[in-house]
Amino acid sequence: MKTYLVNQEGYYGDFGGAYVPEILHQCVEDLKVNYLKVLESKEFKQEFEQLLKDYVGRPSPLYLAQRLSHRYGCKIYLKREDLNHTGAHKINNAIGQVLLARRMGKTHIIAETGAGQHGVATATVCALMNMPCTVFMGKTDVERQRINVEKMKMLGAKVEPVTSGNMTLKDATNEAIRYWVSHPEDTYYVIGSTVGPHPYPDMVARLQSVISKEIKAQLLEQEGRDYPDYLMACVGGGSNAAGTIYHYINDERVQIVLSEAGGKGIETGLSAATIQLGKMGIIHGSKTLVIQNEDGQIEEPYSISAGLDYPGIGPMHANLAQQKRALVMAINDDEALRAAYELTQLEGIIPALESAHALGALPKMKFKSTDIVVLTVSGRGDKDIETYLKYFATYKQ
Repeated sequence: MKTYLVNQEGYYGDFGGAYVPEILHQCVEDLKVNYLKVLESKEFKQEFEQLLKDYVGRPSPLYLAQRLSHRYGCKIYLKREDLNHTGAHKINNAIGQVLLARRMGKTHIIAETGAGQHGVATATVCALMNMPCTVFMGKTDVERQRINVEKMKMLGAKVEPVTSGNMTLKDATNEAIRYWVSHPEDTYYVIGSTVGPHPYPDMVARLQSVISKEIKAQLLEQEGRDYPDYLMACVGGGSNAAGTIYHYINDERVQIVLSEAGGKGIETGLSAATIQLGKMGIIHGSKTLVIQNEDGQIEEPYSISAGLDYPGIGPMHANLAQQKRALVMAINDDEALRAAYELTQLEGIIPALESAHALGALPKMKFKSTDIVVLTVSGRGDKDIETYLKYFATYKQ
């Protein structure tokens, strides 16, 4: 049977692998040897599932959005990851990886963050588990996501503003890897997305797969069948999307629709639409599609959403696009903003700007009235209120 999941060597088709400096080889190797043993152990599963239930508040609801459904002429269910503790899907992965780090004897946690949601989630789990935590965040993002920075500090994390490059997510990741190279013995790097060297993309996808596991059970209960016709999610690094599709990835009855950040338009040079614009390259230890110039230098991406302006893409999603298993759309800033206001005014749910990109694909689709659509609202819009307020007059209905 054809599978779109990772193979023994850590590849998804042509994409993936582990391309790391020699000094980190042992760290990545240790992780590769241990992660499945730990993740599949009874003790880990018990602790992980207990925390997801009692601390995070899972299962997150699968909500039938009546007015949105009426607008698009089908049945649209929203997977409400925005209702998790800390306001996004990121907490699922952070809990799993910090539990793993503890079992591997690591004593210091580092993370990178763009929009700050992964940083907050990691800092939250480190507070819970009494682990020191350092979060690397681009200076540009520190300024546009000030509330999340203050939350991380309040939780006891040290926030390191990164001033190289565009001072956004790519640069924060570079800096986190530099730190890891200098402290390989005691440091565990919690990567927030399905990016980085193998086994990170697979590990993050597995930890987030609780999303699709719940969708199956919830659909069965509400619709009498455990699969939708369409699954929709936004992709930057791609962890909420990986979690949403994980248990459906080989089920061809389900059409996967991924929205990446078109920025000001894919032809403008101000975009983060990696699948449309990227060429094969290596970024942060993984072989994947990368936005780069003729000389192979990584180009600075742009998106109104701090969580999607990454010049690469998780290898799982690059493969899904190449194999035509997923339909990938570039959603521009204004389309995402319009969609965010639409959801807010139709359903009383303010989505994160990242999730608004998934919603921005709805007007581009042609649904039948019998279609069941599940769209993941990966995060809450609180962190983006200042951006929304700036555009309020334009999109107020």
